[in-house]
Amino acid sequence: MEHSTFKKWAAEFVGTFWLVFGGCGSAVLAAGFPGFGIGFAGVSLAFGLTVLTGAYALGGISGGHFNPAVSVGLVVAGRFRASELPGYVVSQVLGAIAGAGVLYLIATGKAGVDIGGFATNGFGAHSPGGYSLTAALLCEVVLTAIFLIVILGATSKRNPAGFGGLAIGLCLTLIHLVSIPVTNTSVNPARSTGPALFAPQYALNELWLFWVAPIVGAILGALIYKLLLTSPADEPHPTLARDAAV
Repeated sequence: MEHSTFKKWAAEFVGTFWLVFGGCGSAVLAAGFPGFGIGFAGVSLAFGLTVLTGAYALGGISGGHFNPAVSVGLVVAGRFRASELPGYVVSQVLGAIAGAGVLYLIATGKAGVDIGGFATNGFGAHSPGGYSLTAALLCEVVLTAIFLIVILGATSKRNPAGFGGLAIGLCLTLIHLVSIPVTNTSVNPARSTGPALFAPQYALNELWLFWVAPIVGAILGALIYKLLLTSPADEPHPTLARDAAV
C-alpha cells in the first residue's frame, strides 16, 4: 500500500467520523436540550459546519468527500479514479460507524436517557414529518443531485480558489433545512449507516433507501453537470477535491 493512499483513507475516515459525530451529535445531544435546544436550524448548521471545517482541514489530502455518494458522483464526472472508489467507501463507512459509536457511548452516559431514533433516517412512520417512501426517495435523489452540482461547480477553476468548502458547507446546511422533516436528511449513505447500527431495528430495515437514493442522485447530478454545465476551464482547484482530478 502506498503511504499516500493510506493518508487519503485516513483523511476520509476522520472527516466522515467528524461529520457523523458533529452533525448527529448536535441532533442527539443538543437539538432538544431544555433551555438551549438548537432545533432543526441548529442541526442543519452543525452538519454544514462539519463539512466546511473537514473540507478545509482534510480536503488537501483526500479531496474531502466524506460521503460514498459524492465519491461515486465524482467518478461519473471524471474527477476521481474508479480504482480508488472501494478504499474511499470503506474508509467513509468505518469512519461513520466509529463516529456513531463514540456518540452512542456519550449519549448513553446519562442515567435513564432515551436516545430515541438516534438521529437515524427513515420514511413513512419513521419520517419526522410522516412523509411517504416516494416523497423520501424523491427528496434524497433531488437534493443529492444538487449537492453534486454544487461540489463540482464550487471546486472548478472557473470560480475563485479557496471558497469551495464554504459553498459546499452552506449547501449541506440548506439541504438539511429542507429535508430534515422529510427523512431526517441523509444524502450520504455512510452518515445513514453509522447511526443505524446503534438505533432501533427499523433504521436498518429502511437503510436501503439511504444508499440507493443518494447514489442515484449523485450520478444524476454528475451527469447533469458533465453534459450541460461543464466547460474547458472546468478543472478542480488543487486545494479542494485535488485528488478528484484524473
